[in-house]
Amino acid sequence: MTVALAIIGGSALAGCAAEPPAPRAASPGAVRSRVASAPPASVSPSPSASIEAKGRDQVDIYAADRPGMLSPVVKGFRSLVYVPNSESGTVDVIDPETYRIVRHFTVGALPQHVVPSWDLKTLWVNNNRGNSLTPIDPRTGKPGRPVPVEDPYNLYFSPDGKYALVMAERNNQLDLRDPHSMKLLRSLSLPCRGINHGDFSADGSVFLASCEFSGDLVVLDWRTPSVIRHIHLGHMSMPQDVKLSPDGTVFYVADMERHGVWLVDAATYKVMRFLPTGRGAHGLYVSRDSRRLYVSNRGEGSVSVVSFRKRKVVDVWRIPGGGSPDMGGVSADGTKLWLSGRYHGVVYVFDTRDGKVVRTIPVGAGPHGLCVYPQPGRYSLGHTGIFR
Repeated sequence: MTVALAIIGGSALAGCAAEPPAPRAASPGAVRSRVASAPPASVSPSPSASIEAKGRDQVDIYAADRPGMLSPVVKGFRSLVYVPNSESGTVDVIDPETYRIVRHFTVGALPQHVVPSWDLKTLWVNNNRGNSLTPIDPRTGKPGRPVPVEDPYNLYFSPDGKYALVMAERNNQLDLRDPHSMKLLRSLSLPCRGINHGDFSADGSVFLASCEFSGDLVVLDWRTPSVIRHIHLGHMSMPQDVKLSPDGTVFYVADMERHGVWLVDAATYKVMRFLPTGRGAHGLYVSRDSRRLYVSNRGEGSVSVVSFRKRKVVDVWRIPGGGSPDMGGVSADGTKLWLSGRYHGVVYVFDTRDGKVVRTIPVGAGPHGLCVYPQPGRYSLGHTGIFR
C-alpha cells in the first residue's frame, strides 16, 4: 500500500516501509520522547508504582497499571462499568460481577465518552451535542450537575494535571480548560478536521492526536500550545484511537477506513509502516502485562491481538454472529475486555485469557466510549482510561 504523507515544518515522510526491527529499549541518552519521566511533581509515587525496569535501559510506561495497583484515591470506589448511549442520551451503569444494569440516568445530547479525571476523583460524561460535561461521583456512581462546555467530543488531561484538553471535534480545535471548573483558558485552532483521540509521549511533553475527517495526525506541544507536526495519512484514511507502546518508542494509530493500525515513531514522528488488523479498526487497549494491544474492529465484529514485541497480529477474537465492538477498557484484574457494541445496542465482555465472549449485555442505543472504573494507575490522562 502506498500513501502520500506530508509534514508541516518538516520533510516528506516515506510510508509503509519494510517491517522494522523489534522494539528498542529507551536508553537514558535517547531523545526526550523516548524517555519515561518521573510522575508529575504533584503525584507522590509509591515504590510499586515506579517505572518497571526489565533491564538497565528498558522502561514500561504502563508499569503502574498492573492488577491490584489501585491508587489509595480509588480503593473505596465500587467497581462499575459506565456506558454512554449516544443515541439515547443516557448512561447505563453495569455491575461487572453480576453483569446487570444497576443504575440508568439521562445526560446531555450525544454522550460520547465517560472519562476519568486526572486526580481519579471524578468521571466526566462528554455530552457532545449537548455542549456539557456531566460529572459522576465514582464513590456512589451517581451523576451531578452538568457543566457547560462547548463541543466536548472527547477529553484528556495534561500529564501534570494542570489542564483538561477538550477535543472540540466540530470546531476543529483543542481547548485547554481548568481540570476542575472546566473554565476555558486557551484554544488552539488545528490544521485538520475532526480531532478526536490522542496519547502523550513517554515524558509527557508531546500529544499526538488524530483528525478523522481529514485523514491527519497532529503532533502538539500542549504547553505552548502549538502544532509541531502535521502528518497527512491520505484521503482514504480515517484515524481513530491512539496508544503509545509500553517502551515509549511507537505510537499505534487505528485507521477505520484502512482497516488496521499505523505505527509512528515517537521520536521522529515518521510513519514506520501499516499493520492490517480488521475492518473498521477503532479502539486500542493495552493488556495488564503490557505485552499485547487489543484492537477493536468495529466493521467486522472482531478484536485483533497485537504483540508489542513482534509488532504483528498474533490472535483474532470473533464475536459469534458478528457485532460492532467499539470503545471500552480492560478490567482492573486484566481478565476481561469490555467493549460497547456501537450499532447493536449491547456491551460485549471478552475473556482475555481465551478471547471468548462471556456476556452480551443489552444497553441503550448507540453505546460508545464506556469506562471500566476504577482501574490501576497513579493518574488519568483521559479518554476511557489511559493511566500511568
